[in-house]
Amino acid sequence: MNNFYPGPSKVYESVPKLVKKAYNKGILSVNHRSPTFQKVYHKAVILLKEKLKIPAEYEVYFTSSATECWEIIAQSLIKENSIHLYNGAFGEKWFKYTSKLKGEAKALTFNLDSEPEAQSYQQDTICLTINETSNGTRVPLASLSAIRATNPDALVAVDATSSMAGQYIPFDKADICYASVQKCFGLPAGLGIMICSPKAIARAEEIGERAHYNSLLFVRENALKYQTHYTPNVLSIYLLMATLKKHGGIDKVDKLIQQRYESWLTFFSRYSQLQMLTGNTNVQSRTVLAIKAEAATIDKMKKKAISKGIILGNGYGKWKEDTFRIANFPAIKDKEISNLEKFLKSFFK
Repeated sequence: MNNFYPGPSKVYESVPKLVKKAYNKGILSVNHRSPTFQKVYHKAVILLKEKLKIPAEYEVYFTSSATECWEIIAQSLIKENSIHLYNGAFGEKWFKYTSKLKGEAKALTFNLDSEPEAQSYQQDTICLTINETSNGTRVPLASLSAIRATNPDALVAVDATSSMAGQYIPFDKADICYASVQKCFGLPAGLGIMICSPKAIARAEEIGERAHYNSLLFVRENALKYQTHYTPNVLSIYLLMATLKKHGGIDKVDKLIQQRYESWLTFFSRYSQLQMLTGNTNVQSRTVLAIKAEAATIDKMKKKAISKGIILGNGYGKWKEDTFRIANFPAIKDKEISNLEKFLKSFFK
């Protein structure tokens, strides 16, 4: 199948061979307190920092998923209150979940064609989704930098679930950045990555929260030994290490994703039946394309695509009926993109 679903999406073609290699090396049953596991963990962190340009002083932790990071942030990093800037379903879910744990959470929404305002906020933690998977929008990096500059005392927490490893992220403009591996990392679901600045670590130590099994201080205590606080998805950490070793750095990947995004814009401009959900190219996601069309057209198109071995992403939330989504992730091959283009040409001829 040609899988363009925006997560879980296509995995790298090298994954089956790497799984077999992991099995042969005994990785699938390795003890997560053992030197073998510590070596894999350590190498994965080294490669993440090298390939994604993560500052040396930032720390990397492994979680079960990106959504687990919502809980860790609420429990261990928000001192009193947070503000959540969002325009889509995943930013809203983060806000609502935080509200259950920290009642002082505040929401500030903005529309699809806009950027979050870089003003001075009163909250101690600013949460924003820089790539909104539900509607194919992004927060431009200049906006992230401006928010950081106008709020020097606050922690800036970033959901980069559908852009990390696909687009360059200036990690030094955020204090917490998290993602899952089933999107731009080209791996099966089941592993989250959480990246924290020294400022975030200092906040965790100031709060001193240790009441939960996934309290950040407990997570960090183990991570400093290149271990996890619970029995982890060892295979996924190994696959992360192995694929990072194999593939190019973020500059090369970012350039590829940008070129493909521009090609898709040119392609869709030829069809009056299709429109990008937001017309503002500055805030269009480069890794998740949300395309608007008549609901009946989309339903027919998705069914036809399946019969041709192509999986398109459904619309999400309030855009469920009149949009479909296309993943523009690194693991997707040029040939598969060509197959989708041929299908769409045939469908709309």
